[in-house]
Amino acid sequence: MDNVNLKRLAEELNLSPSTVSRALRDSHEISRETKDRVKALAEKLNFQPNPHASSLRQSKSKTIAVIIPEIQNNFFSQVMNGIEEVAHQKGYHVLIYLTHEDYAREKDILNVLHNGRVDGLMISVSNTTCDFDHLREYKDAGIPLVFFDRVCDDIDAPRITTDDVEASFKATELLLRTGCKKIVFLSMAGNLSISSRRKSGYIKALAKHGMADTGQTIECGPNDEINRQRIRELLQGGQQPDGIFAAVEKFAVNTYEVCRDLNIQIPEQLKVISFSNLTAAALFNPSLSTIVQPAYEIGREAASVLFKIVGKKTLMPNEKKVVIPSYIVERKSTSR
Repeated sequence: MDNVNLKRLAEELNLSPSTVSRALRDSHEISRETKDRVKALAEKLNFQPNPHASSLRQSKSKTIAVIIPEIQNNFFSQVMNGIEEVAHQKGYHVLIYLTHEDYAREKDILNVLHNGRVDGLMISVSNTTCDFDHLREYKDAGIPLVFFDRVCDDIDAPRITTDDVEASFKATELLLRTGCKKIVFLSMAGNLSISSRRKSGYIKALAKHGMADTGQTIECGPNDEINRQRIRELLQGGQQPDGIFAAVEKFAVNTYEVCRDLNIQIPEQLKVISFSNLTAAALFNPSLSTIVQPAYEIGREAASVLFKIVGKKTLMPNEKKVVIPSYIVERKSTSR
């Protein structure tokens, strides 16, 4: 059988990959009958566990890995500062990997890390990741894993996020209070956890104020030119919005660029608010109202939880799902 791995063995035996992994390691948690079944099939299919990876994990590499979609976004830079501080205190090195919002690259990175080079992993998934089997297999192999910001709800692993729904609700209400009647949400890929949460808060606010039928979502992505084209079509269309809520700072920048080209005045003709940790938001013309995520705190918390798992300490229930509130900074882009 080609490409025999833990997942394939588990499917053949109708067991979870984690059970197969523990059986192969002769864990006391697994019955002798199950161990014998697993080992017999492994021998039959010529499955060869990676002894190098096992030996590395039994010792310690004193290194952790962080996988992020991009470094251009100021949020991830601040997250890394928080992670680095905790890692330095623990005497660990940090390897940083960029997926560039590419699912295939994310899978390749996981394959490299699966060989035991690191003691644990933190990840914020790419916006093109729709299948999480590569992460599930990594977790089932017993390697410490923590999600932050962009998470996978279907995998039982700790996750550190902000209150995206509540923050988006408040941001949308701010636009409504300043007189907006048609607010468009510039969304990331719909498969992302943060995208669905932020859109949910936006819809919830519109519904509360009896304006659910006025909502509109435009999906944007990593390509600036495509984003600008979609925003240009929106602003030149028949029903022009008077408010833009951008899910990430990139889309707010794209909006400012299009407004400049079309001579649309912010905030007189269009009010704009965005999730952003960009310190230069105050220097935009006009200054950009932002929902600021606690990026540094998210990084510190994610690293602290990961090191607890690496140290084989039991996590408290409130450490498995941590939500740290964001806050809004009102500037001229949403003024009346």
